[in-house]
Amino acid sequence: MDTGTLPDLSSPHPVGDESVEAYRHDGHVLVRGIATAHEVAPYRTRITEATLRRSADVAPLAERSTYGKAFLQVMNLWRDDPDVARFVMARRFAGVAAQLMGVDAVRIYHDQALFKEPGGGRTPWHQDATYWPLDGSRCITMWMPLVDITPEMGVMAFASGSAAAGALNGIEISDDSDADFERQLADGRYPISVPVPMSAGDATFHSGWTVHHARPNSSSVLREVMTIIWFADGLLVTPPTGPAQQRDLANWLPGLAPGDVAASELNPLIVA
Repeated sequence: MDTGTLPDLSSPHPVGDESVEAYRHDGHVLVRGIATAHEVAPYRTRITEATLRRSADVAPLAERSTYGKAFLQVMNLWRDDPDVARFVMARRFAGVAAQLMGVDAVRIYHDQALFKEPGGGRTPWHQDATYWPLDGSRCITMWMPLVDITPEMGVMAFASGSAAAGALNGIEISDDSDADFERQLADGRYPISVPVPMSAGDATFHSGWTVHHARPNSSSVLREVMTIIWFADGLLVTPPTGPAQQRDLANWLPGLAPGDVAASELNPLIVA
């Protein structure tokens, strides 16, 4: 499809005070109808084609690790496909992120398609900002299904209020992170959100330090989800705390060092 014929996603999507308050209190919020099914459909085609093309050599499900069984994961599709870039750079999506964080402009960190196959395993409990050499409290992820999904397909669940605690264990996503967070969450101090059905074009937003996971996909349908991560414009690169953050610094903030303004060629500015 020619990029010029794709739906325009530049119009604003105002977020109510209740959603802003929920995000800042809980560290996550579900925002319905950011895009319509009609708007999502043509982008879904391009995102799915690109995702499956770049994951063609992935090992069979049974041969993968727990993390590998969670989903097919492909990052920075916007760099490979102008149609996907139009979706990732959409001012509408970035505008919602900016409203929730209370900023005027955001920068792209990276995108990632997360396609959970039928029979795909759980996504272990984890904190995204474990990987990021940035202030995780000033980073936000949009998680948008490209098809209608049910909880049985692996809708995310969040530990409400956990973002305020910052780094809770520093463990990369794995069986170990899952077990550690299961232990930490057992006392109920961070209530777990209940996964609900979502329509294509609905989206959850969560802070970088919000603890979250997803159940296995027990359905016969591929769970097609596209995510976009932004950070508040003006953030400084922080010293990497370990190998994961060192890798992210090299991959998503190339040429930058701790103390630099986070604004590499891979981090385009989007004004809300």
